Amino acid sequence: MHKFPMTAPGLHRLQEELRHLKGTERPAIIRAIAEARSHGDLSENAEYHAARERQSFIEGRIAELEEILASAEVIDPSTLSGDNVKFGAHVWVVDEDSEKESTYQIVGVHEADIKNGRISISSPLAKALIGRKVGDTVSVPAPSGDRSYEILGVKYL
Repeated sequence: MHKFPMTAPGLHRLQEELRHLKGTERPAIIRAIAEARSHGDLSENAEYHAARERQSFIEGRIAELEEILASAEVIDPSTLSGDNVKFGAHVWVVDEDSEKESTYQIVGVHEADIKNGRISISSPLAKALIGRKVGDTVSVPAPSGDRSYEILGVKYL
């Protein structure tokens, strides 16, 4: 089985989602299906079909989360140090074209959330940053052309 690197908070978020799906969503959809069944003819019962579709989605997500959690390898970034960018690092960069500064944490594939500054270790930016250090400039392929970023800082929190 292939292991996926993940931070402890990322693991916790996925565990909470799984707990919610199993403890709240699954029982609610079972009740909704039973209610829809009580309305009679299932072949023309849109409520029943919608509930079954939702059940299928929930069961699929539960299976997916169980597989992810079983293959997660938790890495604690606070135990890491050094000048080079590694998994779990918080990296401060500046876009050399726009002068816009950004901060990203490099996290596992299943916990990436760009809105919150968490980028997947498999993203082009993370791939370009891994192994580099403060002061280095990296080039990242983008749809509008390559972007250049200078690394301003690296911390392991």
